[in-house]
Amino acid sequence: MNNPLESKILKVLRKPLRLDEIKRHFPETPKAEFMNSISSLEQSGQILKNKKNRYVLSKHYSCISGTFLKTSKDFSFVEPDNKKDNEKDIYIPNKFSCGAWHGDRVLIRLVDVKRNNGEVIKILSRNTHELTGHIKKQGKSFVFVSDFQKHPKILVPKSKLCKAEINDKVAVKILSYGDRRNPPKACVINVFGKNGDMKASICAILYENEINLSFPNEVLNKSKSLGNKIPPNSINGRKDLREKLIFTIDGDSAQDFDDAVSLEVMENGNLLLGVHIADVSHYVKQGDCIDQEAFNRGTSVYYPGNVVPMLPFELSAGLCSLRPNEDRLAFSAFIELEPNGKKVKSHFHKSVICSKARMTYTNVNKILEGDTNLCKEYSFLKPTLQHMAAVADKLHKQRIQRGALELDIPETEIITDKQGEPVSISYRNRGRAERMIEEFMLIANESVAQFMDNNNYPAVYRVHENPDCQKLGIFAEFARQFGHKVDASKPNDTKTLQLILEAAKNDDKQKALPTLLLRSLARAKYCSENLGHYGLQAKYYLHFTSPIRRYPDLITHRMLEKAISGANFKSNDISYTQNAALQSTSRELASDAAERSIEKLYIAAYMEKFVGKVFNAKISGVQSFGVFVELENSAEGLVRIEEIKGYYEYDEEKMKLTGKNGTQLTIGTPMCVKLVRADRISGQIDFIPHYE
Repeated sequence: MNNPLESKILKVLRKPLRLDEIKRHFPETPKAEFMNSISSLEQSGQILKNKKNRYVLSKHYSCISGTFLKTSKDFSFVEPDNKKDNEKDIYIPNKFSCGAWHGDRVLIRLVDVKRNNGEVIKILSRNTHELTGHIKKQGKSFVFVSDFQKHPKILVPKSKLCKAEINDKVAVKILSYGDRRNPPKACVINVFGKNGDMKASICAILYENEINLSFPNEVLNKSKSLGNKIPPNSINGRKDLREKLIFTIDGDSAQDFDDAVSLEVMENGNLLLGVHIADVSHYVKQGDCIDQEAFNRGTSVYYPGNVVPMLPFELSAGLCSLRPNEDRLAFSAFIELEPNGKKVKSHFHKSVICSKARMTYTNVNKILEGDTNLCKEYSFLKPTLQHMAAVADKLHKQRIQRGALELDIPETEIITDKQGEPVSISYRNRGRAERMIEEFMLIANESVAQFMDNNNYPAVYRVHENPDCQKLGIFAEFARQFGHKVDASKPNDTKTLQLILEAAKNDDKQKALPTLLLRSLARAKYCSENLGHYGLQAKYYLHFTSPIRRYPDLITHRMLEKAISGANFKSNDISYTQNAALQSTSRELASDAAERSIEKLYIAAYMEKFVGKVFNAKISGVQSFGVFVELENSAEGLVRIEEIKGYYEYDEEKMKLTGKNGTQLTIGTPMCVKLVRADRISGQIDFIPHYE
C-alpha cells in the first residue's frame, strides 16, 4: 500500500518529470521524506527513469512489476504483482532475463502483447542471498552448483572455499550476481559433508530453513541445572492426582510424552475426562535463555527416525516428559461430559501426576480389537480404554454433526535402519486409539480457548479462516464431474463438503477429492485474535496440549495460569501474544517445508533400487508440463508431457489434459509407469509411461 505522499506523487506524474520538477509540487515536504517516497516507488516498480532522466509511470511504457520464476529450460516467467483472475504469467526468453534469478522482483516490458512475451528491464530486488548445493571443479576454477536447476553456476574463488573440497555439500553467500562480463561469485559459509550423503542433504535443508540442530551452551547448562526429578516444594498448592488412573498413549517410537488422559464416572452419572499436559511453564520461565531459544525455534521438527526438538532433551525427553511411574508436574484440563458426550463444563488445575503406563497406539488398538495377551497384561486399563473409545466415538459424531471437516488424508510412514537408510515406505494407518486421543486433545483445546475468550484474557489462538470462494469454485468444478453439487458462494455449508468426503472414501476415482479440498482451504495459523476454526467448525480453538514441541502451547499455559490464579494481565501480555503468534506461524511454515523436503529425500532414496521397474500408478496432479503420479506405497513422481504419446491440451480450471483422440488425463486416472530416476540429492522422482 502506498502512503499518502506516494499516492500524490503518482497523480503528479501524468507526464515525464525531472526530480526537481516533482519536488516543486511538494514545497513543504522535507527532502528526506520526499526522497524516501521516490525511492519506495522505484523499488516497488511503480515509477522508473526514462533515457532523458525523467521519472514516468511504469504502466505508461507497458511495464509491469512481478516475481521472476526460472524454469530448468531456456525460458522463464514473471508472475505479475496483484495478478488478476485468469491472468497468465508472462513468458520471458533467457536472452531477455537481464540477469534476473529465480524469485527476484523485477520490472518487465511487454514486447508482444498477443503472445504475452516480455523482457526484464530492471531488477527491483534480489531474493537470493544464500544457497545450498555442491562444489565442482571447472577447468582451473571452483564453481558452486545449486541444488536446484533454477540458479546459474557461481564462481567460488579459492580463497573463499573455507576448507570445502570438490563434491562437498555446502552453503554459500552470494558476493555478486554477475553481469555480461563477469560471472556471479560466492563464498562458502558452511560445509555439511559429501554431496549425495543423506545426512549432508538433511543438514542443508535444515540450514535453509534456519533450523538449528544444536542448542547454545547456555541453554544446555540451564536445562541440566534443573535436574531430573521434580523439586519437592513444587507440589505445594497443586491438585494431587498421583493415585488416579492416568496414562499416556503415543506412537511406538515417541521419545517425549507431553499428554496423559484419564476418565472417571462422577456421582451424578456424568463422565469426567481428564487431559493432563506436561507443565513445561514451571521450568521454562518467560524471558530466560531456554524460553528465548524456544521462541526462536517455535516448534520441534520431525523427520524419519529423528527429531530436532524445541526444548533440550533434558526437558523434552526427561523432566517434562510424562514417563510412567515417575511423579511429574502437569496442567490438567477436566471436561465434564453427559453420558451422550455433550459437554457440561470444564475447569483447569495445576497438578502433580504419576502415569500408570506408557501405552502405544498399536497396543491400544489391539486391546480394543480384543487381543487376548494384551487384554490380560493390561487388564487394569482395559475397561477404561473401552469406555474412552466409546466416549471418543460420541465426541467425533457430535463434531461431524456440527459441520467439522474430516479430510483424513493419509500420511507417509518411513521406516529406517540403524544407519538411517529407508527400508520401507507406506501409508500410515490410523486406528481407534489415534482417533480417540485426537478427540480428547481437540475438546481440551476448545475448552481452554472458550475459557480464555469468554473472559477476554490474552491468548494465542489457532485460527482457520473461511476459504476463498474462487479456490472453492475450482474444487466445486472438479467435484461436479462425480455428481456433487457445491455452491462456492456458501463456504460455510461444510456439511455438504463432508458428505463429499464420505463418498470419496469408498470410490477410488474420488480419492483425490480430500486433497483437492485441502488445497482450496486457507492455511491455519496462529493469531492473538479469536477468528474461529473453519475446518473444525469450532468457535473457539487454540493449542494447549503440546508445550514440549510447540511454543504457542507454552504461551497458553502461562496465560491460563495467570487466569486461574487471579493474577493481573498487563499490556505487555497482549504484545507478547501478538509477537509470538507471528513468530510461531513463521516457524511452523519453515518446519513444514523442511519436513516435506526431507521426506522427499527419503522416498527417493528408497525408490533408487527400483529404477527400471514398472508400477501401476494413479495421477495425483496435473500441470501443463506433465502429470504427477502416485504409487500404492505413497511414492510420487513426475511424468513429463513430452514423454506422453500424442498431443494434449491443458485445462487449468478442470485440472486435466485432453488428447486429440479424446483421452483425458485427470486426477485419479490410472497409469502404468516405469521408474527412470530417483535422486536422493534433490528428492526428484521421474517416471515415463509404460505402454504394453
